[in-house]
Amino acid sequence: MGEMKWYVLRTAGSKEKRAKEYLEKEIERSGLQDEVAQVLVPVKKEIVTKNGKKKAVDKLLFPGYVLIQAELSGKLENIIRNLVPGMSGFLTEKKSTNGAQTERIPVPLRDEEVQRILGNQDENVDKAAETLVNYAVGDSVRIIDGPFSGFDGTVDDILEDRSKIKVIVEIFGRKTQVELSFTQVTKAY
Repeated sequence: MGEMKWYVLRTAGSKEKRAKEYLEKEIERSGLQDEVAQVLVPVKKEIVTKNGKKKAVDKLLFPGYVLIQAELSGKLENIIRNLVPGMSGFLTEKKSTNGAQTERIPVPLRDEEVQRILGNQDENVDKAAETLVNYAVGDSVRIIDGPFSGFDGTVDDILEDRSKIKVIVEIFGRKTQVELSFTQVTKAY
């Protein structure tokens, strides 16, 4: 048995996870589990605050691509190229075979690329989801929760590490800074 290498597979946009599932089923159906160590769609966990609600989402690190660690055989290449819906094949390079003929052969990732990608993937699994802030200093916001609910204000400061936002609100004719969580405000339109 040869050495398992990492290869990059191209997929149709937003079909990465579905193509991965189909590929895994096809590998199992064909009895090629010994030739494939793993199929991976690298993602990063993020918390997005939208309309005052926090939501954890998976953000693709490489949209349009799936990674596979495998020992390539003709049968496995055929499955990847022809039998998986939404998958258009490998990242390849042209190689001259005999004079005028050229063929496209799959190119394995270099070890340092694999370590970087897998390192990021492991880090994202261990790390708490990162908060993605869709506010900027100077944005107009509406407070939707808490004692200042219904007030409009302007973002003065963003404290990402604490998931807080400082907003300047006019209360009784005076500008006052209030500290709120991301879930207590929404963008004013």
